[in-house]
Amino acid sequence: MKFWPEQSPLFPERATEIAREVDAIYFFGLGIATIFSLLIAVLVVYFAVRYRRRHPDEVGEREQAPAWLELVWSIIPLGILLVMFAWGADVFFKARRAPADAVEYYVTGKQWMWKFQHPQGAREINDLHVPVGVPVKLIMTSEDVIHSFWVPEFRVKMDVLPGRYTTLWFEVDRPGIYRIFCNEYCGVEHSLMRGSVIAMEPADYEEWLGGGQPLTALTRTGEQVFAEKTCNTCHKDEAAALGPSLTGLFGTEREFQDGSRTIADENYIRQSILEPRAHLVMGYQALMPTFQGQVDEEELTLLINYIKSLQD
Repeated sequence: MKFWPEQSPLFPERATEIAREVDAIYFFGLGIATIFSLLIAVLVVYFAVRYRRRHPDEVGEREQAPAWLELVWSIIPLGILLVMFAWGADVFFKARRAPADAVEYYVTGKQWMWKFQHPQGAREINDLHVPVGVPVKLIMTSEDVIHSFWVPEFRVKMDVLPGRYTTLWFEVDRPGIYRIFCNEYCGVEHSLMRGSVIAMEPADYEEWLGGGQPLTALTRTGEQVFAEKTCNTCHKDEAAALGPSLTGLFGTEREFQDGSRTIADENYIRQSILEPRAHLVMGYQALMPTFQGQVDEEELTLLINYIKSLQD
């Protein structure tokens, strides 16, 4: 049984399951705070009246609270806080861990717009069309300053940082148009940096995709950029190749010449393209030139998506 309304005029609409869970823990905490506030206010008035000085010569007596009472007022709040902590941690991990089958969209923040790249190749500015009932994972970066991607109806928010990738996910459960806001001051037109998530039924989404220009999947376009930048001359699946093989790279652990290790994720691939000497893979020399200033954010997105697609 739910003790809070599905929709409330004082709160944004809830369009995801995470939004309902976030509101549930919020209302639970609000209810606990209200109960204890009223309890304390009533006890303050009661004690002020019950133990008031009735004549000027009256002297109060010192009282010692019994041990059981001290245990009660210590254990009950501790138990409530532990419940709230465990519940909040569970919701936090759900909100931060995208499902394995989530569809990945790339997002680039720029003063003062949002640019979106669909996995099928479609591109949008300030509008993001997504299908209802499908987990959507956003891989986000910024071209200039710190931005923050926030959709109130989804109860999700994540900073968008220059020079690295952050992620956010949601699954919309009802069609509609939901506003995107930048929740980090990013310049004089910060208030105008808005957009929309347009949630559509899967069939309508497929029709929308097919109604535009012919699409080229990200992986295919990324392969073209990979060849244009002559990356394929060094990164070959050959023993004598000058650079390490990229097949099956994404998600694996890499060992470097200084003995350190890391997981090959989007941020590692990005750094390897822009700062190839930052981490030298064990067994290879520092021959790769930097591509800083030679590739823009969209080309980085295409290259990373293509490398992620190279599986054994």
